[in-house]
This record gives sequence, structure tokens and C-alpha cells, in this order.
Amino acid sequence: MIYNGCPGADKLRNPTIKEKICPVCGSIIEIFSVDTQVKCETCGFIAYNDELTCVEWCKYAEKCVGTELYNKLKRKKDNIS
Repeated sequence: MIYNGCPGADKLRNPTIKEKICPVCGSIIEIFSVDTQVKCETCGFIAYNDELTCVEWCKYAEKCVGTELYNKLKRKKDNIS
């Protein structure tokens, strides 16, 4: 359940999409704001979503985004740190 008034809730309900250039093959990789990582369809390179999320600072994040997404985002953050 997403709490009313959460500043990050709109990103979860209405994910945005970014394009990154694959550093290996130069193909375009599309990554949604709720994705933690995406594999390049051409060469298999793993591109990570480098946007900061509320999971990093909000004590209610797990309740707000749900346990599954919370754990995915925490793993991503822990792997980058």
C-alpha cells in the first residue's frame, strides 16, 4: 500500500523511462524508474538504475513500496556501495 502524500509515490504509480547508451556495444538501453537493472538486448551488459530513491532514507519505505520492491532496491544500493 502506498501512503497518501509520499513524495516518491508518483514515481511508482507512473514510472518514467530513461535511455542509456550501452558502454559495450553502443545500443540504446531503456530503463524504467522502478527497475533496478536492465540487460542490454544486444550484448547482455547489465545497466543499473542510478537514481536515488526514498528507500535510502525513509523509515517507512518498506511499508510504502512493498517488501519485494524494497528488497530489490536495497540490494541494488548495497551492491553499488
